[in-house]
Amino acid sequence: MAKRDYYEVLEVSKGASADEIKKAYRKKAIQYHPDKNPGDKAAEEKFKEAAEAYEILSDEEKRRRYDQFGHQGAAGQGGGFGGFSGGGMSMEDIFSQFGDIFGGGGGFSGGFGGFSGGGRQSSKPKVNKGSDLRVKVKVTLKDVAHGLEKKIKVKKYVACTYCKGTGAENGTSFHTCSTCNGTGSVNRVQQTMFGAMQSQSACPNCHGTGKIIDKKCSHCDNGVKYEEEIITMKIPAGVYDGMQLSMSGKGNAAKNGGIPGDLIIAIEEIPDAELIRDDNDVVYNLLLPFPTAALGGSVEVPTIDGKAKINIAAGTQPGKVLRLRGKGLPTYNGYGTGDELINVTVYIPESLSGAEKQSIESFKDSPNFTASKSVKDSIFSKFKHFFDKD
Repeated sequence: MAKRDYYEVLEVSKGASADEIKKAYRKKAIQYHPDKNPGDKAAEEKFKEAAEAYEILSDEEKRRRYDQFGHQGAAGQGGGFGGFSGGGMSMEDIFSQFGDIFGGGGGFSGGFGGFSGGGRQSSKPKVNKGSDLRVKVKVTLKDVAHGLEKKIKVKKYVACTYCKGTGAENGTSFHTCSTCNGTGSVNRVQQTMFGAMQSQSACPNCHGTGKIIDKKCSHCDNGVKYEEEIITMKIPAGVYDGMQLSMSGKGNAAKNGGIPGDLIIAIEEIPDAELIRDDNDVVYNLLLPFPTAALGGSVEVPTIDGKAKINIAAGTQPGKVLRLRGKGLPTYNGYGTGDELINVTVYIPESLSGAEKQSIESFKDSPNFTASKSVKDSIFSKFKHFFDKD
């Protein structure tokens, strides 16, 4: 089933402000909240659909990509709700990410209470996680066309091999935290517009690890060491400038155990010297000599992977667009490949010799050197269409 337009889902206009989008999402979330519609699968799907729409439209960059490329552009930004790809998201994911809208605060991770009695509590414990790393990777059009594998050196926090990342001497010198009884999290109850809401946050005593260190490891700082690491990354075909990719677990290691953060890869596209990218198409501006445009012939044009020879028909007019099918760029995570568009312009000599002037003078009264009505109408139509688009 095709996804609905995100603006339609939240019932807002494309020019809606961030505040209007937030209010619209809040209204939909209350309307279709599971506590208000127990057992109603349709309402649950609408609740998820609204959350997905808000996740894209509330982010300025994701919204820009969505407005330009639709759902495909949103997917390229990790859309489909925070990287969960639509149907893969859970109710807990929604509550965790957007709890602040309903008064849950940054530490919110439970369900809403108040519609059907008591509040719900998330059973998912807080996990100690390392911070993310961000790197910029420059790519050429050829890289975009075929993808590439790249190795980079990064300085990051890695888990200590002596204590296995625990921060305790020999990885065993610790005891269970008495504050959280080893769970790594503590519960709290907060009154919200939905009634009593129970949420979890990291234990302040053990910082979410569930353990208290008796003797610190002598080889590291709380289970991590700052070292250089070589990371091999695979950049898929079809990426675009400004896109962000994520490598799970390749960020900084977490102190005192836990899971490492992610490596965020920001794509920077290097402009090509001859080809201009237009979404999945590439454009080449071909400057033809006047004799070739008039008499026809063959010319060589650059492509992403090298050169291609094309035939020029006699009488080719400036502004004509030739197409090399399949010579463009692939769609990211999709099907199909763009084309290379060759925009023809004709070079008029800026200076002429005496003999050249005489030759041209001899043809100026020939009807073949005067544009016919059909040619004039065609040119007028092109320019009219160009201005009509604005």
